[in-house]
Amino acid sequence: MYRLRDAGYQAFLVGGSVRDLLLGLRPKDFDVATNALPDEVRGIFRNCRLIGRRFRLAHVYFGSEVIEVATFRAAHVEEEEERDEDDWRARDADGERVTDARGRILRDNVYGTIEEDVWRRDFTANALYYSIEDFSVWDFVDGVRDVAARQLRLIGDPVTRYHEDPVRMLRAVRFAAKLGFGLHPDTERPLRELAYLLTHVPPARLFDEILKLFLGGFGVRALALLRQYGMLEHLFPATKGPLAAEDGPASQILIRGIENTDARVAADKPVTPTFLFAIFLYGPIVERARELGGERDSHHLFAATEEIVREQQGRITIPRRFTLPMREMFTLQPRFQRREGRKALAFLHHPRFRAAYDLLLLRAQAGAEDPQVVQWWTDVQTMPAEERENLARSTAPSGASAGRRSRRRRRGRRRPASGNS
Repeated sequence: MYRLRDAGYQAFLVGGSVRDLLLGLRPKDFDVATNALPDEVRGIFRNCRLIGRRFRLAHVYFGSEVIEVATFRAAHVEEEEERDEDDWRARDADGERVTDARGRILRDNVYGTIEEDVWRRDFTANALYYSIEDFSVWDFVDGVRDVAARQLRLIGDPVTRYHEDPVRMLRAVRFAAKLGFGLHPDTERPLRELAYLLTHVPPARLFDEILKLFLGGFGVRALALLRQYGMLEHLFPATKGPLAAEDGPASQILIRGIENTDARVAADKPVTPTFLFAIFLYGPIVERARELGGERDSHHLFAATEEIVREQQGRITIPRRFTLPMREMFTLQPRFQRREGRKALAFLHHPRFRAAYDLLLLRAQAGAEDPQVVQWWTDVQTMPAEERENLARSTAPSGASAGRRSRRRRRGRRRPASGNS
């Protein structure tokens, strides 16, 4: 910020970091707003990289830290053109389209002043600017009051703002769940009615938003709000049927799995999108496996997982580095039924054993698996090596049957009767 100021530009700390500092929280990251254009920011900082097409930003790198620097935005210039009422789009100063037919912003690179920039932000609590000139907070929209009241309030007309960017609905849920804020009545009222707009958001963008919602330690509250406002079915359409029964296995596995994820985040343990999407898609995958012939068959589980994941990709793009191990988590479930001999114990060394075991635990807690099966695999993991070896011998096939197999004569290749045969 001081370097931007010394170069003749304005620079403010802005957004969630100012809000969190007012709340006495430790900000996760810091964003800077300036009247310097992205190319001018890059000219000041050698350790800078410009990103984004829809929303041009400068990332300034200090070791492992990244400071996001955004140029002040202004409102788009809306020009009349020959059009049907349902198919108009705003254009920028160069005549390029910046919104689609539904009002969703496609490009947001119209630059302006700080007084214009504040109206391009979403919530009043996120529209606070900290100045290094006099160490004050610039508040144009009563954001300080809303932070003190722990209230989320959209800037401008909520219906218009949700149409401009439907992801704002997910951000409202995320901040409410993360901060324990309530939603202003005007901000909350259109949510259920406009939830369908999420189907028009690019699937790759929704992947990032889902991770922010459920891997931040407040997933249980986020899930409850998504259900309350009817958004979950637009994010995971295949889960609508399986999750209809709140006390059913699919719902219980999802809730318990998210509870476990929140607990791991609180304990500063690693979490993974693989497990997150596995518990979200458990219900439809198992239902489809049953239709194919049974959930106890690895082949049916494989086919069901492939089919459901392919359908889900149309709504949320899940990278292959997460879908492939998720597929293994499901196809390994039938192996837990085999608890005899060395082959069963060799399963403990499978690279995906732990992930599959965690899913097994959830299934048992939800009543979808025999608790004795879970107990056996739980006990065997903590056994001393000698006891485990004894267990392998005691559960090996009986000597008589083993002997019969060893004495079974193999058929050799028949020798030709003559050289011409």
